[in-house]
Amino acid sequence: MKTRDQFTALFESIDFEKIIDHPNILIAANFWDNERYCAARTCYRFMRALDDLIDNHKAAHQGISMDDRESFTSEIRHWMGMLDRQMNKSPFNNELGYTVERFRIPLWSLEYFAESMLYDVIHDGFATLDDFIEYSIGASVAPASIFVHLAGLQEHDGVYLDPPFDVRRTAEPCAMFSYFVHIIRDFRKDQLNNLSYFADDVMTRHGLTRTAMSEMAHGAPLTPGFRAMMREYLDIADCYRADTLIIMDEICPKMEPRYRLSLEIIFELYMMVFERIDPERGTFSTEELNPTPDETRERVWRVISRK
Repeated sequence: MKTRDQFTALFESIDFEKIIDHPNILIAANFWDNERYCAARTCYRFMRALDDLIDNHKAAHQGISMDDRESFTSEIRHWMGMLDRQMNKSPFNNELGYTVERFRIPLWSLEYFAESMLYDVIHDGFATLDDFIEYSIGASVAPASIFVHLAGLQEHDGVYLDPPFDVRRTAEPCAMFSYFVHIIRDFRKDQLNNLSYFADDVMTRHGLTRTAMSEMAHGAPLTPGFRAMMREYLDIADCYRADTLIIMDEICPKMEPRYRLSLEIIFELYMMVFERIDPERGTFSTEELNPTPDETRERVWRVISRK
């Protein structure tokens, strides 16, 4: 079967209506072989559990009290202990340890992600944009690096070898592009869940406060300062977008077709949101910024059609 025909068959097998949570990752990884797809799901299940542990508490309690911080820190340390295959207390421990070992998952990615969760436990938001970018290394670049690592693995006689490129350097621009797009898209949803990803120094520069952000998320008119801040964040995302195109041109020739396709798909799916952001006239509602399943399906097909 020709490569294009294989891509078409895989495309037709995806139920875009059912992919709701983290759709970009799941859609793109559908084009991998099943073993790598399952490896990605195992790693992301681990990270999702940590993420939900913190975010769900903040949504219900408007933050994390000093009394709760120690217990959350201990819980995160416990999850990190799952990386030790000697701790065979549950099937998932075994599955995670096996996945990390067989697929040579870089431990730094999981460790950095856990550190970003510890940051969430200790801090309430971000004092500066630099703080947010540093946090993003764990919260966004680390998970993206696992995706890029799995896509770039070289298989020889059933044994996986590391990708022929620097995984973190490759993942960083696209991860940062997608993360800035992500926090713009989810502005209202995050605020309603007591989550704030916009830096205090940037808000102050535009005459905004956390209280004002919450009020706008709940329906107050969007101020000129808010729109100017969103323009600034969109411009930052655009710089990372340009860097992503450069790095993809560099590493894609070193990848097998289906894995190269997966990187192109995940980039295009974030481009769909990027293109919908209108700082001057937009409402920044979920309906405005989230593509429909049919629109997503059409965009994925467009990427495949270029092959």
